[in-house]
Amino acid sequence: MAKTIGNPLSWGAQFLGHAGHDIGAVARELGSEGAAMPSVRRIGTADLRAALRLGFADFAALRSDVLVAGLLYPVIGACLIWAAFHRSLLPLVFPLLSGFALIGPAAAVGLYEMSRRREAGQSAGWSDGFAVLGAPRFGAILVLALAHFVVFLLWIVTAHGIYLVTMGPEMPGTAAAFLSDALTTGPGWTMIALGIPVGFVFAALVLATSVVSFPLLIDRGVGLPVAVVTSVRVARENPVTIALWGVIVAVFLAAGSAVFLLGLAVTMPILGHATWHLYRRAVAPG
Repeated sequence: MAKTIGNPLSWGAQFLGHAGHDIGAVARELGSEGAAMPSVRRIGTADLRAALRLGFADFAALRSDVLVAGLLYPVIGACLIWAAFHRSLLPLVFPLLSGFALIGPAAAVGLYEMSRRREAGQSAGWSDGFAVLGAPRFGAILVLALAHFVVFLLWIVTAHGIYLVTMGPEMPGTAAAFLSDALTTGPGWTMIALGIPVGFVFAALVLATSVVSFPLLIDRGVGLPVAVVTSVRVARENPVTIALWGVIVAVFLAAGSAVFLLGLAVTMPILGHATWHLYRRAVAPG
């Protein structure tokens, strides 16, 4: 039969058919039909040291490639700070910087893939990190990343609300004035006393749901529920160790941010590679 140009109705039907197929594929990625629940292990400080050591080794082996990708982190951080200053939102500078801990696990998926490939003896350049875009579970990875971004936005809104009820509603004129008010006045101390525990809750939520979930989705054919539940089980079985890992992440991020954010180009990739190796120790092989 000869082909015809068609009409808007046929075009619409074809588009809906392709869209339905794509949506169904993503829905199957999110599900966990037939996927066995991975076994989790007890881990300790020795495993954290080993994960960091291997993370350093990956960074050293892939230094030139990783630094190219790692430069994105200080650039993003600088843009966030500029936006806060430009829009007279100085009180949000610290929440924005601390928010790296909330979006970092999702932003490091390319690093997990590079560590996985290096571990398997495959090529592992910066371009190979983009192979995660073609991973069978990329739809689930994207949904989990978007969920963490929503948590990040909620943290920013909450931090802004804490400022308004303690030191607001007027915005500080300069960074020096804001720091002085925050560190030397009663309202400033109240803001800090409220912000730290609230921020801890957001960080603990993301840490528990992401400590192994992203590497697990890259490594195995499991769905999003299994990946998140497995991550929570790892945190539940190893509360002290995972809490210590959270402290290590916070220290690395603080150290990277202290040098005009440029240190993030080093600390973020090391943490990303180390997270992959921590996953290998916390979850038994499939």
